[in-house]
Amino acid sequence: MGGGTHHPHGGSAEGGPWEVLLPAAAVALLAGGYLLLAHRARARRPAPGWGRWRTASFLAGCAVLAVALLPPVAPFAHEDFRGHMVQHMLIGMYAPLALVLGAPVTLLLRTLPAGRARRLTGLLHSRPLRAVARPVPALLLSTGTLPVLYFTPLFDATMDRPFLHWLMHAHFLLSGCLFAWVIAGPDPAPARPGVPARLVVLGVAVAAHATVSQLLYGGFLVDVHAPIPQVRGGAEIMYYGGDIAELLLAAALVTTWRPVRRGRRAAVRPAPATS
Repeated sequence: MGGGTHHPHGGSAEGGPWEVLLPAAAVALLAGGYLLLAHRARARRPAPGWGRWRTASFLAGCAVLAVALLPPVAPFAHEDFRGHMVQHMLIGMYAPLALVLGAPVTLLLRTLPAGRARRLTGLLHSRPLRAVARPVPALLLSTGTLPVLYFTPLFDATMDRPFLHWLMHAHFLLSGCLFAWVIAGPDPAPARPGVPARLVVLGVAVAAHATVSQLLYGGFLVDVHAPIPQVRGGAEIMYYGGDIAELLLAAALVTTWRPVRRGRRAAVRPAPATS
């Protein structure tokens, strides 16, 4: 943890026009594609339709992504470690939760032709996806990579190289979506365990976030070249912002818990044979 400034990559805090146009276009395409699929789902099956709150959730996730990737947050993230941490929380925790709660895979399955829907279902049950679509691998890919980023020279390398910087954003988003989907996503997940196991993994994620943020605040093992007040401020944002995001994820998980009642189990139990 050095005393220098948190320098912007590419030599300019603002970057070029593409720094604004490309992420804005990508987010607009994402939102527009979802709205088109939702319209098709309502047109094909008017009775069930498509839940408005699902659509609102996905669009909220797109809005959070836009806030994170566009001014004023993006230039702030280039110049100040606290801005980076705000951007990290938005891209890696808040946007993924809202996007996942929009159930985009279920929407695809409802709107794709039968052949493509079967291929998508086959992908969901494929061995590689089943290997990562479990709570522990998802935790390692999301929270487990934080020490690698902040306790090695990797973070400063991402600030100096635009390609690595955008790759870091992609990792935050994809790993955050994977973790939110495995823990509390409404979309089908073939390798998802029961709710108690997922709550345990979520508790481990809370503890891991707290540990990394406390190490950042204390300056232990940290390899981030930024002023100490910035690093401590970023650590506080990670600590409190991570807690809020994980509480929201826990709330989403609990709302999906549908325990089977004993009476219901008895009702479906086969009756004994009579002579």
